[in-house]
Amino acid sequence: MKGILGAWLIGIATLWGCSNKEVIHVSGHIDNPGNVKVIAFYEGDRKLDSVFLADGNKFAFEREATQPRLLSLAVGNNKYPIILTPGEKLTFTADMHQPEDYQVEGSELTEALKDFAPFKRRKEFVQDSLQGAFAKATLNKSAEEIESLRFDYLTEFKSKLALYTRQAVAFANEHKNLAGFYAISTLDPEVAEAEIVAYADEIEDKFSDNRYVTQFKEETKKLKRLAVGQPAPEITSFTPTNKAVKLSEFKGQYVLVDFWASWCAPCRQENPNIVTQYNTFKDKGFTVLGVSLDNNPGSWMRAIQEDNLGWTQVSDLQAWKSPLVTDYRIKAIPTSYLLNPKGEIIAKNLRGKELQHFLEKTLN
Repeated sequence: MKGILGAWLIGIATLWGCSNKEVIHVSGHIDNPGNVKVIAFYEGDRKLDSVFLADGNKFAFEREATQPRLLSLAVGNNKYPIILTPGEKLTFTADMHQPEDYQVEGSELTEALKDFAPFKRRKEFVQDSLQGAFAKATLNKSAEEIESLRFDYLTEFKSKLALYTRQAVAFANEHKNLAGFYAISTLDPEVAEAEIVAYADEIEDKFSDNRYVTQFKEETKKLKRLAVGQPAPEITSFTPTNKAVKLSEFKGQYVLVDFWASWCAPCRQENPNIVTQYNTFKDKGFTVLGVSLDNNPGSWMRAIQEDNLGWTQVSDLQAWKSPLVTDYRIKAIPTSYLLNPKGEIIAKNLRGKELQHFLEKTLN
């Protein structure tokens, strides 16, 4: 329903929308829209539809549906979560001079989302503030100083987002519906992996007609496969002398599976820390398996020697085309997984002081 058709339907909506309970509906107006001429609707990452603003900056959207749908209503760069339920008529109004102060009527679920909005805005403010402060603090700092600051800021980031995680989980426990789902969907997997996985299991058979929820479930299945507590996928690769090595051969030890490459500056900067931890804890049941995303054997072997990496190193020399990139969902390096003696994941992406503290707590 786009363009002229969308505007035309504004005029005829009242003729048939009220009597059709298999229709979802939202209408309203946008004050001070500026250059915005179109209201867009998204379901997950997919743009579902759009309608033009009509006279008086009014709009209306209708679509057949048999279940409530969680959508995002987009006005320019501003997105608002709404839940449209068949038979309900949601009214939405907003002023783009004050985009956060929007109003909704006619949908209890959407009103609940509006109640949750201040928590989400606070989370986003904290994220932006910490990122800005970190960027300012690291200006003209050495790599070692930056890594130390990174640990401090990451600790604060996780601490502050832990509060938001508790707020989102509490909201979801209170709202066993799409409003609760929305709250969980805003969580950061780096901070709230366990909560996301637990919730996905809880709603496995719910909201099956909602694309947003389906997308969430599919992504969570991938997340769960590499979640803390899960067995690490097998790795079979080759040392610089072409000896085949399997990750399962390291069972009985704590293993840091470290994905890196000779050309990766952050990886090379982290290597001295891993060397220190390896030498400190190697007699206490700890070892490292380095997995390189190099495709040049000469560069790879030189980096091993230059960085004094005394643990087992493997690579299939396929770089980003390696099957391990898919198996371990590697989007950037360095990426690491810490495994217990059973081969289960107990931590991920520990670097600098974070790795040191975790090993001290676990092995001492």
